[in-house]
Amino acid sequence: MTPSIEVFQDEPIFESSLKTSVVAEISSSSSSSKDQLARELINRALVNHISGIDHEECEAGDEDSFFVCDLGEVYRSFGVWQQKLPQVQPHYAVKCNTNLEVIKLLASLGVNFDCASKNEIDTILNLGISPDRIVYANPCKTNSFIRHASKANVNLTTVDNAQELHKLKKFHPDCGILIRLATDDETAQCRLSTKFGCTLSAAINELLPLAKELGLNVRGVAFHVGSGAKDFDSIYKAIRDSRDVFNRAITEYGFEMSILDIGGGFELETFDESSSMVCSSLNKFFPADFVSQNGIKFIAEPGRFMVSNAFTLAAHIIARRDLDLKATFVSEEDKQVSAMVYINDGVYGNMNCILFDHQNPQAHVLQHKNKFFYHQDEESDDQKLIDDDAKGEHHFSIWGPTCDGLDCVASKCTLSHDVEVGDWLYFPNLGAYTSAATTAFNGLGGNSHIIYVCSEDL
Repeated sequence: MTPSIEVFQDEPIFESSLKTSVVAEISSSSSSSKDQLARELINRALVNHISGIDHEECEAGDEDSFFVCDLGEVYRSFGVWQQKLPQVQPHYAVKCNTNLEVIKLLASLGVNFDCASKNEIDTILNLGISPDRIVYANPCKTNSFIRHASKANVNLTTVDNAQELHKLKKFHPDCGILIRLATDDETAQCRLSTKFGCTLSAAINELLPLAKELGLNVRGVAFHVGSGAKDFDSIYKAIRDSRDVFNRAITEYGFEMSILDIGGGFELETFDESSSMVCSSLNKFFPADFVSQNGIKFIAEPGRFMVSNAFTLAAHIIARRDLDLKATFVSEEDKQVSAMVYINDGVYGNMNCILFDHQNPQAHVLQHKNKFFYHQDEESDDQKLIDDDAKGEHHFSIWGPTCDGLDCVASKCTLSHDVEVGDWLYFPNLGAYTSAATTAFNGLGGNSHIIYVCSEDL
């Protein structure tokens, strides 16, 4: 069966009028066929959009960078989670990517939500999602946001200090509380315990007795081992410490402890190892009889895990500067590249993840001399549109469009073609902590155009 392809541009794909639309008919359930279909859909979307741009006559902004989002990737990531951690209810970290189509898809799959602010709470509630599917996972909240959560019936939050308990007593006394523990996250790329989380001692000796004194409702424990962690022993230690808090909270203070929130930071590339550690640690410290006796449920806050692979960014080369490698002001590092290319996106735009999330976006040639090269290395010989004479290894540095010298996307990268002004590059796997943190610095940036495709029959 030949897959039918329908690309929706900036349209909600789950509205009733579109529910019967076949976005992609899947001929095979194998992962290889799904991957191939995904590439075909994304390639078609990229080619159609760029081919429709007249760079000589288009309006300002028509050639801006844009995303292609494959919702099928989100669906498959959720499937991996269900396969590896079926006992852990995911609460998608809205801050990671606030895309409404992603959120609606995840909600339809039964995923709940981790919100960190009034606006994120409102984003979820405005979609008609029940407030009991939200955990307000920010240990340090403004008073007005707490009052807003109370009015909105968002009744579960995290706490890591005494002042937060007093604020909850005053503004949301019936709220369920998860005590946020600090973790051993030294190996994480994005450490969180330097900012959030109390020590095990503080949780047991300070927060539990204070919560009891204030008549508050402690319902469980939360932690986050950081993003990009390589040492998954931190998960073991955090779950072990969580059990200690559960024991003391139940036996000494009579709290009905029923929730363990294992946080986020999970990545598809390392999920076999991290999920295995979660399972073995839960089995050891939260055995079935203890879980059943106390009605305990496990939740988590995955963000990048669900969306990172689902978004591909396309950017236009707006300028090129060839380097005089003999010039005295050219650094030794610059001498390793033949030219500087400037694109219409950068670290103040969708690639802010370079600065804030330790990401290293990988550039690939998308269009050169009116030929397209999306995923050329993975296509069969009869599918390639390769200009073999021009193909090779060409070394560039890539820069964003702003006037700031910090706006560097890659100080050195190797591209398959000697790209020029007017060509396009693409950057895969840019769904996490990208569009959510863009700025309008220099009057550039803003909400990027998104084309939706789906490589699953949803």
